Amino acid sequence: MRTMLAGRLHLSTDPRTFAVEEVPVPVPGPGEVLVEVRAAGVCLSDVHLIDGSLRPLRLSDAVTLGHEVAGIVHSLGPDVAGDWAPGARVTLQAGQSCGRCADCLRRRPCRLPLTRGVDYDGGWAQYALAREDTLVPIPDTLPFDQAAIIPDAVSTPYAAVVQTGQVRPAQAVGVWGAGGLGAHGVRIARMAGAAPVIAVDPLPGARERALAFGADVALDPADPGFAAAVKEATGGRGLEAAFDFAGVPAVREQAAAVLAPGGVLVLAGLTPQPLTVTDGTRFSYRQNQIRGHYGSSPEHVEQLVRLAATGRLDLAPSITDHVPLADAADAVARLENKTGDPIRLILVP
Repeated sequence: MRTMLAGRLHLSTDPRTFAVEEVPVPVPGPGEVLVEVRAAGVCLSDVHLIDGSLRPLRLSDAVTLGHEVAGIVHSLGPDVAGDWAPGARVTLQAGQSCGRCADCLRRRPCRLPLTRGVDYDGGWAQYALAREDTLVPIPDTLPFDQAAIIPDAVSTPYAAVVQTGQVRPAQAVGVWGAGGLGAHGVRIARMAGAAPVIAVDPLPGARERALAFGADVALDPADPGFAAAVKEATGGRGLEAAFDFAGVPAVREQAAAVLAPGGVLVLAGLTPQPLTVTDGTRFSYRQNQIRGHYGSSPEHVEQLVRLAATGRLDLAPSITDHVPLADAADAVARLENKTGDPIRLILVP
């Protein structure tokens, strides 16, 4: 039996334990493809899975982490209908339809998708299984590390900006949190034509990065003159769209208070904490909205692959470092402690 290294989270222990260990190389079943992993992103969601603040929808004893994955097709299972062949370069959608809810049974977009590396085994491994409908081809010109982070790190803020937030050219946009998601939110908002793009982060390094990524203004949320600075930057009108990529209740209160009439607050950062609006009358009078956001759709990943492959979106600055798969625990610690203020760390088998 062939074995491989895999970063496994053991869910049945208290507390949960994470370790890189030897496991059998999976065998692709009907409609599945075995992918040789070349790059896998480390996301804050992985940190939250390990610390227990994020729970999978489907509990099991252990799961291989990693929902940002790129590599090459190694072998095909039976009944693979697509025109896939060994050696094909691919990135993997961060999740797949559940196959059993009413939407799936009626062949509509699934509202209860399962997440790779959360609800089933992911790509922190030398090999990963993928259902063939979750494969996205990538061109030779797109490096594996950049392709790997498109699902989630780039596609989640992309979908939040262009779909949930419906940002249009010349709209004033605020982005709270300039980390792995928010930094890309700044880039996408600028690419969508937002003006100005205002980044908000308590860390000076993150604010500097946001400016390098295309923000027009970068503000400290603790600055007593914060609201006045937003008003000045937007010509007095406030924000047409505000995006919370931090998942912090205080962020939502602050963002709601600087919305323009008719402005929307998009909740892309996840938190189990209650959502409150201090001045509900003002919020209603100004016809503001709060919209929840989660993940992205398959077409968003495909669109971003095209944008990156044609040079419209350069993701090279998003890759902070490459880390051997065997040192995955060190990468998790670096992200959790913000050592070096990383955007995306990439595990390399």
